[in-house]
Formats: sequence, C-alpha cells, structure tokens
Amino acid sequence: MTTPLDILIVDDRPENLLTLEHLLENPELNIVRAGSGQEALARLLDHDFALVLLDVQMPDMDGFETAELMRGNKRTRHIPIIFVTASHTEHQHIFRGYDSGAVDYLFKPLDPQMLHCKVHIFLEIHRQRQALQCKTRELDARIAELNLLQAELEEKNRQLQLLSSLDGLTGIPNRRQFDEMLSLEWNRMAREKTPLSLIILDVDHFKRFNDRYGHLAGDSCLRRVALALATMLRRPADMVARYGGEEFAAILPGTSLDGAQMVAESMRQTVAELAIEHADSPVRCVLTVSLGVSSVIPIPGCIPADLIQAADQGLYQAKQEGRDRWVRADCVPLSCRSPWE
Repeated sequence: MTTPLDILIVDDRPENLLTLEHLLENPELNIVRAGSGQEALARLLDHDFALVLLDVQMPDMDGFETAELMRGNKRTRHIPIIFVTASHTEHQHIFRGYDSGAVDYLFKPLDPQMLHCKVHIFLEIHRQRQALQCKTRELDARIAELNLLQAELEEKNRQLQLLSSLDGLTGIPNRRQFDEMLSLEWNRMAREKTPLSLIILDVDHFKRFNDRYGHLAGDSCLRRVALALATMLRRPADMVARYGGEEFAAILPGTSLDGAQMVAESMRQTVAELAIEHADSPVRCVLTVSLGVSSVIPIPGCIPADLIQAADQGLYQAKQEGRDRWVRADCVPLSCRSPWE
C-alpha cells in the first residue's frame, strides 16, 4: 500500500478551498489547507509536500510573495507550485508568476479534467523523484559498503605484504625485503652519486650455542640480537635484515666506508654487551659476532651483488682472523672500481 502524498492548497476563500479539496479527493492524496500565505509557510514546516496549489490574489501576502519565500528556503525551493488565478490574468501577470517560481497555471473557474491532468503529471514526477532518491541512497549505501570492503581488503593486503617482508622468528625484515631494499637504495645512491655501505655479520659459533643450550634458547638468542641491532640504527633509511640462519645484514644508504666501520664496531660491542652466555665459544664466554664491511658509490657496470660479495669476503676474513671483529673489504670487481682507491 502506497503512502498518501501531501498536497497543499492555499486560498483565502474557504469556498474555493472546499471546491479544490472536493475535486482532488483521492485516497492516495492527503490534502492540507491553508487560508493565507503565512499559514501556508507554517504548513510547509510540518509536511513534505509533493505539490502546492497557490492562489495568486490574497490579502497581506499574495501568491507571488509566498512563492518567492518558498524558493528562498532550501527545504521548500524544489516543491512544484501551480498558481491558481482568474482566467483574465494578463500575460505580464503570468510571467511574474513564473519568475516567482511557479511551474504552471490553472485558471478559474477550474476545469476538473485540466486540474486532474496537471496534478497527475506533477505527482508522477514527484514519485519518480522519490524513487530516484531511494535508488540513489541505496547506491550510496552500496558504494559506502564497497569502499569499506575495499579499505578492509587493502589493510589485509598491507598486513600480508608486511608479513611476507618480515622474518617470522625475529620480526625484522627478511632476505626478500633485504634484496628489494638493496636494489632500491642502489638505484637511489646511483642517482645521487653518494656511497652505499653494507655490513654482513654472523653470530660466532652458533651451532655450538644450539648444541649446548638447545634450539629454543638459540631462537631466543637470535631474537635478542636482531632487536639490539635494529634498535641501534637511528636513521629511517638504514635497515637491518635477517640474511639467513645466524647471519644478519645492514644496509646503510649515504654512509661512507669510515661511517660504516663505526657502525660495525658499534654492532660488535652492542651484541657483546647483551652478555648472552656462550660457554662453548672459543672466542669469549659471551655471544660475539664477526662482521664484514664494504662501501661503494654505484656506477654503470657495477651491480649490488658486487657489494654483497665484498662484504661477505670481509666477513670470511674476520672469521679467519679469530672472530669477534670486523674487517673491511673493498668492492673492486672487474666491472667496478671503488671510489676511495
């Protein structure tokens, strides 16, 4: 069952209101009467009218002024107004009505067929507008729902991407993230013509640590080392990653070899100061690390693998020299010459 539509009829003569109400009588309509322009404006506050039939000639406030006030109100400016006036109204009078906001005219004495025809047209337009507004609200709600789902999906994808880039044990970037960041920083340093430094470090005699204290203790040890290394780096672009097993790597963009050597020494001391017992280590009674350091300004013909190879060579030499130390290794492959040579 459809909800009756509200129609406002305005006339200062009660008999005219009665006639209009009789002609418009329909169970689908709710006829609201007003005997003046002021009363009509008051009625507009209490109803959502589909149409207003407005007499032109009224004392105090005529139809033109009433229509202009309706058009000046955001809530009522879109309600269609049909002016009801005498048939002898001059054209100039009619044009003023359109300027005031009228959409049509009905002339007295009223022709019932013409009245019903015009009222039917505007009520049908109102119904279509209501249906369109309803569909628009449904569409807006659907769009809002889709936007929410999209935001949730993007957040889940972000979380998955974050998880895929972090090491499951230590919570710091994994080897995949290390490779991506090294490539990005390599290209950035090449554009800026500034050095890119790399440190690769290895926990000394970690197998012996696992054999004596167990794998759970070994996992806890790696987590503590990873946290300590990540915490000591202050610059946003610097990154520590788990390189594999008990190996870690630090990318230091815009850092010279001298600066990288200072970071390496700080890392060595930081791990030693954790004072993690390692009774089976032939180096010290606490956990230690060995580190390889290298640095280069990327140039054409030089690739990130050259820098990794150099740092790895420094790590190997540090182990050969007794561990618990860092060794620098120059990045000088056939395709690349180090800037400090």
